[in-house]
Amino acid sequence: MTDLSAPLDRYRDRVRPEWIDYNGHMNMGYYLVVFDFATDEFLDWVGLDEGHRRQHRVTTFCLEAHVTYHREVRSGDPLRFTTLLLEHDAKRIHYFHAMFHATEGYLAATNELMSIHVSEATRRSTSMAPEVLERLARIQKAHDALPRPPQVGRTIGLASPPTTR
Repeated sequence: MTDLSAPLDRYRDRVRPEWIDYNGHMNMGYYLVVFDFATDEFLDWVGLDEGHRRQHRVTTFCLEAHVTYHREVRSGDPLRFTTLLLEHDAKRIHYFHAMFHATEGYLAATNELMSIHVSEATRRSTSMAPEVLERLARIQKAHDALPRPPQVGRTIGLASPPTTR
């Protein structure tokens, strides 16, 4: 693999009618579903595809996920996803998806994730294969040149200071 896209800009989808809620836009739960599809594309790209997982009897688990919602998308809207590798070590991958309306171009939502590499035999974390780590290092170098999105590392809370009760 020689493609070191920065950021990865491959995954496309469309808002499906069954993802629409009573407000007439995509239900929040389906954002995670479609972001998971983008994760599959990203993991395949870094070398953790189905063949590798089957051959080495490994997989990935999500440790943490943060979603921010910026603008609504509706049934039939085309979606475009970019993915940025934020950091990684031998067992973990920290990455960030941005979901855009594919024709209007606006940012609809973001998803920051931490995944861990797991042995299927032990169900415990294990180091990734050297070839995957080498690929991640090359991708990391390309992605480190990009600015970090403002949503990265964001915490939830009220903007005003707490009041005494």
